Amino acid sequence: MTPNSERRTTARAIADDLREQIRTGHLSPGAALPTSRELSEEYGVTAKTVSAGIDLLKLEGLVVGERGGRRRVRSDRPITWNLTRFERGQRRDSTAMDDWSAAIKMAGRVPAQQVVVGTEPAPDEVAGWLHIRPGELVVTRTRMRTVDDRPFQLSTSWFPGSIASGTLLEEEGDVAVPGGILKAIGHPQQHVRDEISIRMPTPEESDHLQLPPGTPVAQHVRIGYGEHAPVRVMRTIAPGDRHVLVYELDVNG
Repeated sequence: MTPNSERRTTARAIADDLREQIRTGHLSPGAALPTSRELSEEYGVTAKTVSAGIDLLKLEGLVVGERGGRRRVRSDRPITWNLTRFERGQRRDSTAMDDWSAAIKMAGRVPAQQVVVGTEPAPDEVAGWLHIRPGELVVTRTRMRTVDDRPFQLSTSWFPGSIASGTLLEEEGDVAVPGGILKAIGHPQQHVRDEISIRMPTPEESDHLQLPPGTPVAQHVRIGYGEHAPVRVMRTIAPGDRHVLVYELDVNG
């Protein structure tokens, strides 16, 4: 491709042209970009200008760098996370894996989870979700969920200490039981409320999830209600480049 030398002499113009090649598939997911020298010759600019243009694509999350300086078009296999079916009706839990892991395995992918358990005074936001007093004891279960050995979700659940203390919820590791732990300890969820927001990640989230620069995340908050009050709130941070969120709703008319 021979660019217009009058128009494509800036970093922005180089980024625009490469972005269009990515959009049209001329540069396919996972493909290596031409070297800086090749791009410098193609566009008639310095290597510094080329690097500045590619840096713009990195900030947009379209290009990732590799060790050795090679740059590639980002390549991802997103999962379809059906939030209507997640933890609803005939749950897919077993003694070997929870509902989320079972759904990932059914999709032909390889799920895994690392779980850290603890207790803490409820932060104001968590207390509001659970309808308890700020500072009241809550049990936490934080999960790093991976798919095919790659970080896909960072999920933290908080449970009121009044129902969680001394139960399976305080056991270390990836504990799973058919129907879910809350049902097993006598506090099943009867309905849930979902809150979804899109934002840029915190530095800690970027580090844990190995996010390329410019990658937004979806924050999914699910509040699970028992017979009289919330029994759990779960906040999941899901990278935008690795998820398709799905809801299926019955409508009349």
